[in-house]
Amino acid sequence: MVNEKILVLDFGGQYDLLIARRIREQHVYAEIKPYNQITVAEIKEAGYKGIIFTGGPNSVYEENSPYYDPAILDAGIPVLGICYGLQLIAYMAGGLICNAESCGEYGKTTIYVQDCLLFKDVPQENICWMSHTDYVDRVPANFKVIAYSENCPCVAMCDEARKLYGVQFHPEVTHSVYGSKMLANFLFEVCHCSGDWKMGDFVETSIAHYRKYLAGKKVLLALSGGVDSSVAAVLLHRAIGQNLTCVFVDHGLLRKGEGDYVENVFRQQFGVNLIRVNVAGRFLNLLAGVTDPEQKRKVIGKSFIRVFEEVAKNLGEVNILAQGTIYPDVVESGKGESAIIKSHHNVGGLPRVMRFEEVVEPLRNLFKDEVREVGEQLGIPDELVWRQPFPGPGLAVRVIGEVTEAKLAILRESDAIFREEVIKSGYEFMTDQYFAVLTDLRSVGVKGDARTYGYTVALRAVNTDDFMTAEWTHLPYELLEKVSNRITNEVTSITRVVYDITSKPPATVEWE
Repeated sequence: MVNEKILVLDFGGQYDLLIARRIREQHVYAEIKPYNQITVAEIKEAGYKGIIFTGGPNSVYEENSPYYDPAILDAGIPVLGICYGLQLIAYMAGGLICNAESCGEYGKTTIYVQDCLLFKDVPQENICWMSHTDYVDRVPANFKVIAYSENCPCVAMCDEARKLYGVQFHPEVTHSVYGSKMLANFLFEVCHCSGDWKMGDFVETSIAHYRKYLAGKKVLLALSGGVDSSVAAVLLHRAIGQNLTCVFVDHGLLRKGEGDYVENVFRQQFGVNLIRVNVAGRFLNLLAGVTDPEQKRKVIGKSFIRVFEEVAKNLGEVNILAQGTIYPDVVESGKGESAIIKSHHNVGGLPRVMRFEEVVEPLRNLFKDEVREVGEQLGIPDELVWRQPFPGPGLAVRVIGEVTEAKLAILRESDAIFREEVIKSGYEFMTDQYFAVLTDLRSVGVKGDARTYGYTVALRAVNTDDFMTAEWTHLPYELLEKVSNRITNEVTSITRVVYDITSKPPATVEWE
């Protein structure tokens, strides 16, 4: 049972879950609700300690922009508005919001703050992350400006008597140097939270919820063997036991030795009902001639579901599909008004018509590091919890261009060499994800005094805490040289090895 909680009211931005995640890092429970799905009366009844208005892509003065009942400002509950949330508070309270390019700010910005509870122990001059064109030109009655920048006259405002605060910047992103401190001040100085919630509470609450919600129902879980689906499998197995059946689709797009490893772990360590379906030929036939990455993902997503449906039909009454979807999958596949970056096979890649009546995603609101923490709480071995992330579409999105068995064989060997050398060098836990990509670029090489014409393999390694952004890992030159020598010597079809030094953004972690 959660004793205290914060409401994150979502107005269509991409950072609602990131805000919630930052709150949970402070050991305070956070719930996210769309702005149009909860009333002021329901908020009061739920007993929230505080409310955060998220950012959003709209302008508050435009017709049909997300809006909220102004009565929330007099509900006696502390409110913090972020970006659009600040402008909405000002607009609802009678302030003036304007659009002016001269006040627009994007990226790291120096701000100047005044003494107040929100900025307690925060330097008067500090760096925050901005992304706005609209700004508060006139604050409402009873509000005062508590921060400004060189270009923006109102970077933050407050009505301390009613405990209403708003900031134009994004304190939830790591680029805002004191952002976490500001959020902590809102939680503990303004809302008077105690900070006694822990991830173990999420585990217990989730198991109890699904034990009741799925009582007597048969559930089929899409098991890829990656961290996310594995944690989801163990969590649901704890909740419903033998009513859960995991289907492991060996689509022929796995890494070297992957299929046998997944089967052994789940059969021997967890005692989960597991069905392994070997359909490599089927998936390769469906991918023949497909080169567009979005189309690959959709083909694989649709094919996954059809395989699950066939297994479910053979099992009898199984109408619920479970998946290991996590929040970055949802954001990148397009959430609400968010732009689609790439369709994930378990989100944007799902067909519109499915046999299943419902899809259950117990990890949908968690980031990767939180999923790992849940895995540890569940007692899953470290070798699985801290395993390298692997995309649902498998090596199909690490083979650029058309996917063939020959290309997959080349990539499997190259990737296995890279992973082996990273582990041997001791860098396995100094990078959050690393893998090889088989590009569609071919070039001339020389082997044994003879001309060759082979593929280029790209190596990729990144550091990140949430996979929403990532920096490329500075692996030692000696390690990269050894990997390159081994790949070009041991994999006959490779003539060149390159290292990807692009961060996210502008790139994504995966190439496709």
